[in-house]
Amino acid sequence: MDDDTAQHPADHRRRFAEEARSERPDLAQLCLLLGAVADGAADDTAVDAAQIELDRLAGLLPYGTRTPHDWATALERLLGAELGFHGTPAEYRRLESSLLHEVLRRRRGLPILLSVVWIEVARRAGAPVYGVALPGHFVVGFGEPGEQVLADPFAGGGVLSPAAASELVEGATGAPLDPAALDPAATLDVIVRILNNIRAWATARPERSDVALWAVELSLLIPSHPARLRFERAQLLVQRGDFLGGAAEMDAYAEVLAAVEPTTAEAVRDRARAARSRLN
Repeated sequence: MDDDTAQHPADHRRRFAEEARSERPDLAQLCLLLGAVADGAADDTAVDAAQIELDRLAGLLPYGTRTPHDWATALERLLGAELGFHGTPAEYRRLESSLLHEVLRRRRGLPILLSVVWIEVARRAGAPVYGVALPGHFVVGFGEPGEQVLADPFAGGGVLSPAAASELVEGATGAPLDPAALDPAATLDVIVRILNNIRAWATARPERSDVALWAVELSLLIPSHPARLRFERAQLLVQRGDFLGGAAEMDAYAEVLAAVEPTTAEAVRDRARAARSRLN
């Protein structure tokens, strides 16, 4: 790639922000830009290759598929049985399991990323498909609510009966399935859930504060993000040795809190002063 067309890694963050704020955010593009940030990519090679692969997989689906059950079965046969996309318990320990381009390469991933593969391949082929954010386990839905068919890509795409979906949720959360959880998941809600998974992965590994930082920073680019993310970013900056940057972020967060939680705001200012003192 020549100097005129080369991209700076920061460009992927800018494009992620633009896509997240667009009228109809593109799920695959957001996932792939997230992956480019994770890899520190300087160009769009992996992004373009992944989009091409999703198009190729969609072209392998049989022509003339019509009913929701037929779509679910076709995706299970192609992606699950023939190509071997599925999950394993080990995927929860790998960052790559949350990165779409890596999931396409390895054919392994977390439930939500495997669901993104199912959704994007099916969507390109014309299926009525969407994500379903069950508590504790993300799956895919086909068809309108009255004829909805659920599939579990983590299990290779097997069709989930209503009873099996309820059992899955109760096993993960201990609570019964709320029918509202079967509604289609909005694109940005899917991205937020992916970033939350990454932040949780990094939080369990203090040596990977670099991952936690970029995941928080991408979360801050999504409209209507929680204000507390600014404090989380500030803490990460301090943890990584940027005491002045972290203190400034804490002061800014305290200003947001001051009108509604003055006591908490003062505690945050104390944290900022403590961060600055570490320079002495």
